[in-house]
Amino acid sequence: MVLTVDGATLATTEQGFLVNLADWNESVALALAEANGICLSEAHWELIWFMRHYYQQYKHLPNARVFAKAIAKTLGEDKGNSRYLSKLFPDGPLKYTCKLAGLPKPPTCL
Repeated sequence: MVLTVDGATLATTEQGFLVNLADWNESVALALAEANGICLSEAHWELIWFMRHYYQQYKHLPNARVFAKAIAKTLGEDKGNSRYLSKLFPDGPLKYTCKLAGLPKPPTCL
């Protein structure tokens, strides 16, 4: 599959994750969000930037439980709970945060 952003054609996996992490920028995130029917708010961006920093620091993706705990530790308990995260990304907070952040599909996601 491919995604076209600002005239550039970017390779994606069958599930819409970027193949090349270096292709990511905010315009790509917006295009991925639109393709997935998500209107990005400030709260979404906060999670996207959090996940990019987490991946850069630890060089791996967390499972859903570790993801929520890391958010709670960094951004506060009110944001590190499944109710809040599912409100932002009803079809899978970890999966869609990673997808929109230009990261690989988490190994624990279907």
